[in-house]
Amino acid sequence: MEKSDAISALGALGQDTRLEAFRLLVKSEPEGLPAGELARSLNVPQNTLSAHLSVLARAGLVVSERRSRSIIYRADLETFRTLTLFLVQDCCGNNDHFKASLFEAPPTRNKRKSLGR
Repeated sequence: MEKSDAISALGALGQDTRLEAFRLLVKSEPEGLPAGELARSLNVPQNTLSAHLSVLARAGLVVSERRSRSIIYRADLETFRTLTLFLVQDCCGNNDHFKASLFEAPPTRNKRKSLGR
């Protein structure tokens, strides 16, 4: 992945509604979600969601397809995988064991978030 592509994808995800839309689309893989259902789930107007989905699509993070009268949106997991690998490619002194541990589920902790106190 080129640095400019990574910047575009991270910028697209750097807004609350777009990040939540992308996360919801990832959860709905591989079926995807119709635009109207996605808008209702996020409690945003359809025209607002359309603008957000356009930003995500230009960044290569979502794809759409027409099915009958609906447009179904899906997360582009290959682009997401490529972005993730780009972010960690120089991680951990290039130790594959430590890199792999980034993708393991963390142990559950019962700690409250620090609020800077």
